Amino acid sequence: MYPRLLVYVNKMKENAEILREKLEKLGINIVGVTKLFMGHPKIAKMYKDAGIEILGDSRIENMNRMIEAGINGSFMMIRIPPLSRLKEMIDIVDWYLISEEEVALAIDSMVDRTVHLIYMVDVGDLREGVMYDKAAEEITRIKSKLKKARIAGVGANIGCFGGVWPTNENLKSLINVAKEIDAEVVSVGGTIYLMAVEQNMILEGINQFRIGEAILLGTDITGGRDIEYLNQGTVILEAEIIELKRKPSKPIGSKGYDSMGRKVEFEDLGERLRAIIAVGEQDINPYGLTPLERGVKVIHASSDHTIVDVTEVDRVVKVGDILRFKMNYSAVLRAVTSPYVEKVYID
Repeated sequence: MYPRLLVYVNKMKENAEILREKLEKLGINIVGVTKLFMGHPKIAKMYKDAGIEILGDSRIENMNRMIEAGINGSFMMIRIPPLSRLKEMIDIVDWYLISEEEVALAIDSMVDRTVHLIYMVDVGDLREGVMYDKAAEEITRIKSKLKKARIAGVGANIGCFGGVWPTNENLKSLINVAKEIDAEVVSVGGTIYLMAVEQNMILEGINQFRIGEAILLGTDITGGRDIEYLNQGTVILEAEIIELKRKPSKPIGSKGYDSMGRKVEFEDLGERLRAIIAVGEQDINPYGLTPLERGVKVIHASSDHTIVDVTEVDRVVKVGDILRFKMNYSAVLRAVTSPYVEKVYID
């Protein structure tokens, strides 16, 4: 059935093993992030087989999926947990990323076993966490109120919201907070932190990396790069041509906005051979597709259709042909969550 994703789990396992060995030499453990594939058991098993012990996800539904498939944690909730859903998490989640006193106290009141709280510190990306210059005071105050749960350490995330890169300055901001509260665990999230390793930045005391993209795709979208020592092409989209016609390259008539509310401009290249493939914005981010066949160019998409230029393809293209694409993080994210895209996991 098309469209479909080919998910090469074996290549992902190689990435996981490469990074685990690389980071273990620095005293850093990996939390394998499973959310991109909705906690699929094959992805969870891949992490475990690669020697990664903690699985991180942002949704309790995904953790339940892994548990039902026989995957034993430990599990880390990598999104700040809502108070309204803590009861669902309390018997499952071993690690929580938190940033509010109310959440810490609520977990403390419910838990009857050892759980680890990582208090999030904002070092500049402006997503979750207390600002680094106020963090030590806030964390120290909350630690004194806890009876059963414990704040095991501090964490930070960069790249995902503001696109901030690691620097010696923002890493030092986190490390200073960790020293002030005597943190056992210093946890950072975002594939972009691999740049800090590669550039020999200050990593004193940092002992946990939460990684998904680098292992699953071999890329670093915040850094705008393929990671040269990892496998790419781990997820391939296959989509079928449903129409093939020569048409002008620029729409004719007065223009407003497209179906997604965007004002789109098209270059006039004369008449071109244009193929429609049966996949659209409801299933993928078309701008995250890289054609694997020379001469194919993605033009634009609506909710159900993606238009590609195949004028320069070195073969006879016909209706029913399958075109193949590499995908970036946002394209994979949308495709995995679409019920209209088949997923084939290849061990």
